[in-house]
Amino acid sequence: MTTQNILIELGTEELPPKSLKALSDAFSQSIKDSLVAAELNFEQVESFAAPRRLGVLVHNVQACQADTDVEKLGPNVKAAFDKEGNPSKAAEGFARSCGTEFNQLIEVETPKGTRLAFRSTQQGQSTTALLQGFVEKALQQLPIPKRMRWGASRAEFVRPVKWLLALADDAIVPMTVLGIESSNVTRGHRFHSQGDLIVPSALAYEQVLLDDGQVVASFEKRRQLIRDGAAEVGAAANGNTVIGAELLDEVTGLVEWPVPMAGSFEAKFLEVPAEALISSMREHQKYFHVVDDAGALLPLFVFVSNIVSSKPSSVIEGNEKVIRPRLADADFFYKTDLKTSLESKAEKLEKIVFQKQLGTIAEKCDRIAALSTSISTIVGAKAADVQRAAKLCKADLSSELVLEFDDLQGLAGEYYARHDGESAEVASAMNEHYMPRFAGDSLPSTATGTAIAIADRMDTLAGIFAIGQIPSGSKDPFALRRASIGLLRLIVENNLNLDLAELTDLALKSLQHVEFDHSQVRAQIVDYVFERFKARYVEEGISADAVNAVLEKSLTSPVDFNARVLAVTDFAKIDAAEALAAANKRVGNILAKVDAVSDDIDPSLISEAPEQALYNELLSVEPIVQPLLAEKRYTESMLALAELRGPVDAFFDGVMVNAEDDAVRANRLAILKRLSNLFGAVADISRLV
Repeated sequence: MTTQNILIELGTEELPPKSLKALSDAFSQSIKDSLVAAELNFEQVESFAAPRRLGVLVHNVQACQADTDVEKLGPNVKAAFDKEGNPSKAAEGFARSCGTEFNQLIEVETPKGTRLAFRSTQQGQSTTALLQGFVEKALQQLPIPKRMRWGASRAEFVRPVKWLLALADDAIVPMTVLGIESSNVTRGHRFHSQGDLIVPSALAYEQVLLDDGQVVASFEKRRQLIRDGAAEVGAAANGNTVIGAELLDEVTGLVEWPVPMAGSFEAKFLEVPAEALISSMREHQKYFHVVDDAGALLPLFVFVSNIVSSKPSSVIEGNEKVIRPRLADADFFYKTDLKTSLESKAEKLEKIVFQKQLGTIAEKCDRIAALSTSISTIVGAKAADVQRAAKLCKADLSSELVLEFDDLQGLAGEYYARHDGESAEVASAMNEHYMPRFAGDSLPSTATGTAIAIADRMDTLAGIFAIGQIPSGSKDPFALRRASIGLLRLIVENNLNLDLAELTDLALKSLQHVEFDHSQVRAQIVDYVFERFKARYVEEGISADAVNAVLEKSLTSPVDFNARVLAVTDFAKIDAAEALAAANKRVGNILAKVDAVSDDIDPSLISEAPEQALYNELLSVEPIVQPLLAEKRYTESMLALAELRGPVDAFFDGVMVNAEDDAVRANRLAILKRLSNLFGAVADISRLV
């Protein structure tokens, strides 16, 4: 089989650095998917992504599709001839549609009888002939929220496209994409390389850019160079460079030829909360901060230049000069905020609107206080701490520091609360009530923080649903999906005995100025949150059937719901699960056809051996299962039910439920009802079939 190496590079103006990796991954994956769909074998697809280029190199891809045998079925043989034995119009029409003569058709046997057919060999297309379609599809599918046009061109892309490199080994693959014709020409570093660079072959691409263009084309290699270099220069300055994954990816998307360097700033700025300084360095300048062995911030930073300077000291001085005003701003805002108390900042919230129909942020804090106080005992918090924390929890939104660095909300509040002499519990809650901020984030460490975090999310859910702004599709302006997941984590991972329906009732009672149907909104909120619960489970690899089995119970306690889902998941793994689920479904179908079934079983009406065996096993298992259910030891209770598999199978194999005798039939239905109640106590396991 002949193979070749194929290279595609799309050259552009500087691509969005935060999106570069995602664009590259999507581009490579689409090319890979197209090759698989076209049944073209290949060794691997290598990705390249730098500020001015997206590329893929397909190693040892099949040069041409294999020929395929095609069989096209026509009309039934009975309809293929007229009374005189000549080909019918249907048969001749079929032959023409196949591009052949009637005498080239054959007869084949099918499940629908003997039919006319035409067999031919479809010649495979060359990979290079298919390549333009692959590339166009990949570019169309890229995750680009907003495309742009440039010049007089009608082509659309995330940035203006400047060149297109397309090679199959050493030959140019002719194509036109986004109005640009392909060639064997690329371009190097914007400053360190002059003019066009000829790429002699697909496999030479990366080395040509490295040697002649001073471009590290591989995103992964460039990221590793930055990681290693940033760590080295930080260590050389007697510190430890903190390299966050997101910032590392963004910096990798900003430079083609990375040159890490270290700079410094005045130690006096360390009086400002470290998070403010780090935010300024990270968000505004894309600098990595440096800490000592104890994790304390040092007056140092690491930045990555995109050029090799003949005067590196000048580059360092320039970056130090740029960061100084940023840090000075943070210092000014922080010290200005310290001149007024957090309580006085909370008063300003009366002029900041949370949502037009739901009032100001101050009013929201009042609702949070009422709800968190109601649940404080369950959470294990002191009512006084909760009320104080609720009043102040959003106060830093009116601070100068948060107005400039919005990612510091909560953290700034904690600093100001400690400065004001608030208790440690209250001060921690200023920051902790925003936790978890994202998937995998830590939960609050204090009971007060937990109470405020639950109340805050519950108030947002209740308010937004009450005014009818339920999220739809991708529109979720108040982040209710994230709030729901956070709420569930706060309740479940802290094992809190909180009922979501009751919690919703409490939250809705605070919305007296809003008109809504209380019972309808409550049901909507409960359903919405538990649907988020289901989505979370599925993301974690838990079967949707297991979750649906528990959803059938219409539970409103997240902790109880979680325990049942985990129990059903464990039960589904045992050998008896499938048979018992099927039997449970059969029992449900039988009972659904009967208007009323007695709860009482008359032992004197039991005549068949399998019937007696099932009844005896029920009497044996029930005393074991019922206490386990009462203690919510659901996994143990369901595993105990596995003992019923044999008797249940034997019952359905040897006993006629619909006996002619009415009393016997009713008694057998009562046995099945008892069985169904026992199995359905945890979940509807028939959903596991």
